[in-house]
Amino acid sequence: MAKMEKKNLDSPDEVREAGKGKISVVGLSSANVGRLFYEPGWKWSTDVKPIHGTESCELHHVGVVESGSIHVKMNDGSEEEFGPGDAFEIPGGHDAWVTGKEPFVALDFGAFAKH
Repeated sequence: MAKMEKKNLDSPDEVREAGKGKISVVGLSSANVGRLFYEPGWKWSTDVKPIHGTESCELHHVGVVESGSIHVKMNDGSEEEFGPGDAFEIPGGHDAWVTGKEPFVALDFGAFAKH
């Protein structure tokens, strides 16, 4: 039988550096949850591409934006802007960058899922 769990993203199990940003991750028995925090000027292709070595972000993201905004451009050329309160699903194969002067903060339930 599954049991209730509680972890706080302010005391994460792991923090992943992402150039001008960071990702705090907590692991639950059935899923991982990440909090994305990206400073203004953060861009995946500048800040993360050198770390991952792929041409674009290959993670599948499912989550909700808490604050700030981000622009996402898919490899197929489609684009979308996400802001506070927006729920999102972004498949692998994209670049993204923070827009505006406020940090982008979002909860991500997809990219860090347990397999």
